[in-house]
Amino acid sequence: MVYIQDSLSWSIQDSLSWSLGFAISTTLVLLPLLFFLGTPLYVHVAPKGSIFSGILQVFVAAFRNHRLPPPPPPPPAAFHNPISHNHHAITPVPPTPSFLFLSKAAIPPPSGAYPPSPWRLCTLQQVEEVKCLIRIIPIWTSGIICFVALGQQWTFSVLQSMKMNRHLGPQFMIPPGSVGTIAMLGLALFIPVYDMVVVPVTQRITKLDGGITLLQRQGVGLLISIFSMVVAAAVEKKRRDESSEGVAISVMWLAPQLLVMGVAEAFNAVGQIEFYNRQFPEHMQTLAGALFFCSLAGSSYLSSLLMAVVKKMTGGEGRRNWLEDDIDEGRVDYFYYFIAIIGVVNFIYFLICASFYRYKRMGEVREERGEGDFEVCKVES
Repeated sequence: MVYIQDSLSWSIQDSLSWSLGFAISTTLVLLPLLFFLGTPLYVHVAPKGSIFSGILQVFVAAFRNHRLPPPPPPPPAAFHNPISHNHHAITPVPPTPSFLFLSKAAIPPPSGAYPPSPWRLCTLQQVEEVKCLIRIIPIWTSGIICFVALGQQWTFSVLQSMKMNRHLGPQFMIPPGSVGTIAMLGLALFIPVYDMVVVPVTQRITKLDGGITLLQRQGVGLLISIFSMVVAAAVEKKRRDESSEGVAISVMWLAPQLLVMGVAEAFNAVGQIEFYNRQFPEHMQTLAGALFFCSLAGSSYLSSLLMAVVKKMTGGEGRRNWLEDDIDEGRVDYFYYFIAIIGVVNFIYFLICASFYRYKRMGEVREERGEGDFEVCKVES
């Protein structure tokens, strides 16, 4: 929806008026506020504490218990792990041997040593949830670089198209802000192809439910994003060379890199969302949804930082920087190659993080059948 709004705004700004374009964008942003009229009909569920306070409690309790002897190995009975009756279905996370210093937060103190408090004694479930978060954070950071690559093409494709021949036939001209919809088209077309063709083929080879693992899907997306930057750099060099001779090449030269970018997003972005939803415990599902959008926000800030650094390092002393306002005077292709090199380093970092990552293990679901009665069954976490 945001991409469509931006494209519409750019089209109107380019063809009619900048003021009208911004006014339409503002109106579209305000329209969702009408949904607040249904607030009285919404069923509100009272919050039961804060996720972040629970995370902080684990670190505080682990620090306060750091003098306790090392935690014993499973069974979990050695830890403080009461069953909550606040949920109809609870999926316990089994104890893991990683980050043992955090496990000290769930070691019950000697009887009568001090009154237990959530800042002194946490449940095993709390500790394992924090461990899941710690294991996911390195994978999450690698996704930020991928969105940096995708975001740069979305930004500069608009500037490139303004220097290119945007005519499709004698009457129709593509608005600069609408060029990015090619990437959206690539994303929309490839997702059903992935589900109906790629997954069945890879399933027969790997014998996995999804064909490839969630981390492998993200890794493929990172590789494709690097390839898209290389293609974008080659296209920009051709555009700049032709423009220096007074020739404006067709805007459709941008289509290959944008289509590849859409495929990269189908692998990495969709893979990230599925990875967070499956790997985060139930109590942290809201955080799982927010983490993806934090990646998008982080990539925007990092993009601004990279652009500022590149402008400063490549310009000055009479030299033109790579990112001049007039892209014919700059070297956007060099900047694309620079992002591709960062992508290669990020991909190596991702491989290292993925090699150490361990997926959430099989757990038990305790379904409440009555007061104090539970039925235990196995589910795949």
